[in-house]
Amino acid sequence: MRIVENVWKQDSPVTRRKERKAMRKLERSAPMRRRTPFMLTLLTLALLTACTGKPGDTTPQPEQPPAPHVETPPTEQPKYAYTAPFTGLGSPVKLEQRPIMVMINNAPAARPQSGLNQADLVYEVLAEGEMTRFLAVFHSQRPDVIGPVRSIRQYFIEIGVGLDAVLVHAGGSPEALATLARSDYSHLDEIPNGRYFWRETFRNPPHNLYTKPDLIEQAIRDKGMRTNSDLPRMSFLPADAEITGGEPASQIDITFHRLNKAAFQYDNEKKKYLRLTDGKPHLDLTTGEQLSATNVLVIAARHRVLDKEGRRQVDVVGPGDGYLFEQGMARKIKWKRQGGIIRAYEDAAMTKELPLLPGNTWVEIVPNAPSLSHYVKYQ
Repeated sequence: MRIVENVWKQDSPVTRRKERKAMRKLERSAPMRRRTPFMLTLLTLALLTACTGKPGDTTPQPEQPPAPHVETPPTEQPKYAYTAPFTGLGSPVKLEQRPIMVMINNAPAARPQSGLNQADLVYEVLAEGEMTRFLAVFHSQRPDVIGPVRSIRQYFIEIGVGLDAVLVHAGGSPEALATLARSDYSHLDEIPNGRYFWRETFRNPPHNLYTKPDLIEQAIRDKGMRTNSDLPRMSFLPADAEITGGEPASQIDITFHRLNKAAFQYDNEKKKYLRLTDGKPHLDLTTGEQLSATNVLVIAARHRVLDKEGRRQVDVVGPGDGYLFEQGMARKIKWKRQGGIIRAYEDAAMTKELPLLPGNTWVEIVPNAPSLSHYVKYQ
């Protein structure tokens, strides 16, 4: 009886449904088990193809040849038909106009100034109060603004007349004004000619007087001044010249007074001396650029105080001793003003002029007593 009961249970409808359900589950899982090896094979082939380019290809691929090296030709410097007379640099036009020499203030309240970085020549010389003044000669470049403008002195006139420059100033010493009154020197004094100048509000007088080339040229036309000039000529080296003689001088220190110190530091990349005043970079107010010079000529000249105001007489004719600084090198020189220009000579007889490097030049005029080395040091 138990046997029949067990057989019945095994063959019951419930049991048969369970068996069919288990069979269907096995049938569904069988294709997946059969496909798994095949899918793994396809994945392996795909990876091999991606790495080798061909399924199963393990042959090393040839290296790609390097890209050909193309040398960039050096940039050629533009060639100009003319040369600027005070810099020796090329010019697209012939520069025959008279230069403009502006007296620029160098008192601490006047710094930074505007326009000095575009002057072909800058003369720095003592005025009163142990403070220097800049005589900025503009010819081949036109700054947007020039100033602050200050008064003129007798020895400023001597430098400017040698260059046949139009002198731009605001008043002057009694001696200088008397010289201008009895001569036919071309000059523009702000005091009776205020319309060619203006005063800025961000500085206090007398450190706030400015002008610009357009106004100066308008004044020259209005006053009928001569415009063209037989300009004095300066000697220049070729553009690729290298200075080999002399002593290393990457740092120049000039002490006009213990409260008035200037310096120049040579920049090998720019090939220029960068100007510092009282230990700080001396900048141009308008452009923000540090003032710089290709040539720095330091000369010792006789100085004499004339009156209680401290006005001076300075010998700008020479001869005397000095140093010429170029390309980080210093050479001891003799100097004198010849043909309207203060020039450097390599011999005591002053028969062999030293040409300058093409570029702008700063001329620093210091007293000759007690000695040149008292005011100038370099290393």
